[in-house]
Amino acid sequence: MEQLNQLKETLPDAARDIKINIGNVLQPGALNADQTWGSALSAAYAARNDALIKAVIADAKAAGIADTVLDDAKAAAILMGMNNVYYRFRHLIGKEDYSQKPARLRMMRLKQVATNQVDFELFCLVVSAINNCETCLKSHEAVVLEGGMSTDQVHDSARIASVVHAMAVALETI
Repeated sequence: MEQLNQLKETLPDAARDIKINIGNVLQPGALNADQTWGSALSAAYAARNDALIKAVIADAKAAGIADTVLDDAKAAAILMGMNNVYYRFRHLIGKEDYSQKPARLRMMRLKQVATNQVDFELFCLVVSAINNCETCLKSHEAVVLEGGMSTDQVHDSARIASVVHAMAVALETI
């Protein structure tokens, strides 16, 4: 975590908790290394901070994470950038008429993953948590649980999303 460690040293004192938490959430736990780093990268993309994205990519590569995982994390962030807006709109408006209309949005990348379907859905869940889309959160959580993941794994991915997002916020304050 050389790049993230360097980056966290630039954070203001107000982000002291984030400095500690970033190291903690990226330690081995319920998620494997691909899931951990893919979650971190998809969260960094969703948080839209270039320095953070570059640091996560560098540290993921140093940890031996394959480019396919990094590609899936990026694709999940991009695709959820569209889906989270659309489905959050439908949910927040709450009118049955909108719920009955087909989305007619191309989402082929959801089924053409570079790694595996469950991990890709986990990365989508991470981005959906940051983008606050209840519909997408529930949908992706159901898929990853049906795919064999545990609630501990989902919980760890949400912790990663929250800390990476907070780090991006802190980086914007300096």
